[in-house]
Amino acid sequence: MNPTLHSWLERRRDWLGLAVLCAVIFVVMPLAFDVFRLNLIGKYLSYAFVAVGLVLCWGYGGILSLGQGVFFGLGGYCMAMFLKLEASDPVSTKIQSTPGIPDFMDWNQLTALPLFWEPFRHFGFAVVAVVLVPTLLALLIGIAMFKRRVGDVYFSIVTQAIAAILSILIIGQQGWTGGVNGITDLKTLLGWDIRTDSAKLILYFVTAGLLVGCIVLGRFILRSKLGRLLMAMRDKEERVRFSGYDVASFKVFVFCVAAAMSAIGGAMFTLQVGFMSPSFVGIVPSIEMVIYAAVGGRLSLLGAVYGTLLVNFGKTYFSESFPQLWLFLMGGLFIAVVMYFPNGLAGLYDSHGRKWIARLLQGRRAAAKPAPGAAAQG
Repeated sequence: MNPTLHSWLERRRDWLGLAVLCAVIFVVMPLAFDVFRLNLIGKYLSYAFVAVGLVLCWGYGGILSLGQGVFFGLGGYCMAMFLKLEASDPVSTKIQSTPGIPDFMDWNQLTALPLFWEPFRHFGFAVVAVVLVPTLLALLIGIAMFKRRVGDVYFSIVTQAIAAILSILIIGQQGWTGGVNGITDLKTLLGWDIRTDSAKLILYFVTAGLLVGCIVLGRFILRSKLGRLLMAMRDKEERVRFSGYDVASFKVFVFCVAAAMSAIGGAMFTLQVGFMSPSFVGIVPSIEMVIYAAVGGRLSLLGAVYGTLLVNFGKTYFSESFPQLWLFLMGGLFIAVVMYFPNGLAGLYDSHGRKWIARLLQGRRAAAKPAPGAAAQG
């Protein structure tokens, strides 16, 4: 490969990749799919927030969290609480025993709105809570674990336990949280009907825009001194600690960033789908979210998005076309990726894609360059 061309591709690889991703999600998919399918893809993109956070946290920070569904779910619940209160005005709930409270509270014989629900009547508070509540929980977990140098598999087990505990707590407190059914029948956002086709289209683009913003933020972090320290900690943590850096604080920071990204994804999921339930908080969805990052490539922010789309497209296609076999087919997909593409889709691109693109560009340049004989005749 031409050294100049190779250098040019390396310098612009991230931005070119981001431009391609933007073209795919902002242009190609809206033109190729109807509103129903686009809303489904929007749901997939909301999962991609978690995968992008895991690339920072796990791929570069070496922190494998198996409880990211906790932060995804908390962000979704914070948004769902506001939407549910808006849908539970006294006129809409006049047939209830206690008008003005969510229907599941009335069914569980509550006669007043719980105190911690009251602030969620305000949209501004709900938006702040979407990011702040999961980030504060991540901060507490991070300080408790990393300051005591709990890491590796022990940290993964702890995050799994937290996911299980929160899921059980949400299901058990049915009168406050909606229980196993979750918070459902969400209709409007500040009077705007989020169930219409136009609303779903707008929410898709908002989700995609926020996702691109998270990718740019992640790239900024990785390009900074902090990103280099994260990679150094992943490979030689003790050496970084002996160099005088507070390793625990860096780990807490990147864990909180990943939690905030996951929470934003959860909020956008709630807006697009119209409900939030504990099925997105537990251990199984958290492990699935790790698979998204692994399939895309745990060292690639863009690969995490493609991995999320691929896994969920496969899940949808297999469940629709082979309802009796789709779980086995999905398992086969995961095994194939691990065996043949251990670095995910991003690794496949690094080993084959860049060489193919370079050859393509070289071929075009060679075709555009006039032959020496033709120049002499001219």
